[in-house]
Amino acid sequence: MSTESWPPQLKEWVAQCLGQMTESNRAEAQAELKQVIADSFAAKTLWTTDWAGVQLKSLVPKPPPVTTSSTLKRKSNDGTHTSNKKTKKTSIGKSAASSMFDPDDLAALNRRAARFQREHEIERQKSSRPFGNHSSTSSYPSHANNHLFKSRSGTPAAFDGADEPETSLNVQDWDRYAIVGTSTEIFKDYLRLTSEPKPEQIRPYHVLQETLQQLKKKWREKATYNWICSQFKSLRQDLTVQRIKNEFTVTVYEIHARMALEVGDMVEYNQCQAMLRNLYELGIPGKVEEFTAYRILMLLHGRNRSDLNLYVGQLTERQKSDPAVRHALGVQRAVAMGNYHALFDLYLNAPNMGAYIMDHFIDRERIRALMVMTKAYRSLQLSFIQNELAFDTLAAAREFLAEHRAAFFQNPNSPDPEKVLDCKPAGSPLASVFEEKYRKVQIKGAV
Repeated sequence: MSTESWPPQLKEWVAQCLGQMTESNRAEAQAELKQVIADSFAAKTLWTTDWAGVQLKSLVPKPPPVTTSSTLKRKSNDGTHTSNKKTKKTSIGKSAASSMFDPDDLAALNRRAARFQREHEIERQKSSRPFGNHSSTSSYPSHANNHLFKSRSGTPAAFDGADEPETSLNVQDWDRYAIVGTSTEIFKDYLRLTSEPKPEQIRPYHVLQETLQQLKKKWREKATYNWICSQFKSLRQDLTVQRIKNEFTVTVYEIHARMALEVGDMVEYNQCQAMLRNLYELGIPGKVEEFTAYRILMLLHGRNRSDLNLYVGQLTERQKSDPAVRHALGVQRAVAMGNYHALFDLYLNAPNMGAYIMDHFIDRERIRALMVMTKAYRSLQLSFIQNELAFDTLAAAREFLAEHRAAFFQNPNSPDPEKVLDCKPAGSPLASVFEEKYRKVQIKGAV
């Protein structure tokens, strides 16, 4: 298992654990670290585990050893102790430790260690559970950049407070050991954590809310995606280290996911989708149906039939009645039945940002459709191919055929509106291209 395939959050967590190790606990901590990663790899949860919330039991702070005057005197008088003396010394040490160490602190440490262990066990089991069992209330139109932040009323969320996240700090598993940031910077580039995060480097909740509003404004003003992505990753990091998991957290991940879809950044999209799956499972409200539809389309992209059938089979009736989910299920049926006419009609009328995901597998389905069409017809007008396979222009349809070695026109010198494809010689190259280019699916950042 190469560390190159590890998610960035896991690498940061490992670096943080290594920095906490001492000579006294290094061997035990390294063994536990390897076991935790191996268990997560076996359970296929490397990308879905919230590593910032995992704590090694061997690194949980322990009460300092207490040496009493009586034990010092006994040790100086006798270098070798019998088993009875050892038992007596242990009991004295425990008694002294109990008297000098705050019992509330000790109880909190014990609860924290137990909670981290419980969270780790839950994460190991999540790979076999579907997400999206909690409903939301709306979907988004996809016009310009407004589709990234639309509110329930259909107006941009920046100008309509109806869809703004709750302002109360509903933090999961909050305790006295959680970091509370003090930084007032609105913008901060993303940097990997290589040591314990410091409060002065972390932005508190109210600053993060302002950061999101400013980032939405910058995106509308056409800021570069690389800068926006770095800012969102930094925002997500500050939420993670402070253990903030509420409606605001969901909103941050949903908006970043949509931005990533718009520019084709599937690595960041899949990371956001994985975290949203966990947040929805906690019962935190969000656009569950919208992202349920995206997940169905992603599974279609990956041609992961077994997972797709399992996932679809666990959808609720309410989810299936949602327009976005209903559209995604229609795409699933069209692909399964080879109904390319229905498929490309659904592609042209995809709600929200479904078309951005379909863009990743629509060329594959175009080749499959052309393989069927060239067997059924002797010749095809280029204009018919354009309309049937949802190309924007005749030139785009012609270039697609040429790129896939199928541009066998009966009248190659005629203008595009008059061009006619000779189907017989085009069939064999199309089948070869499909095997070479589309038989295997590689999805960046897949989870």
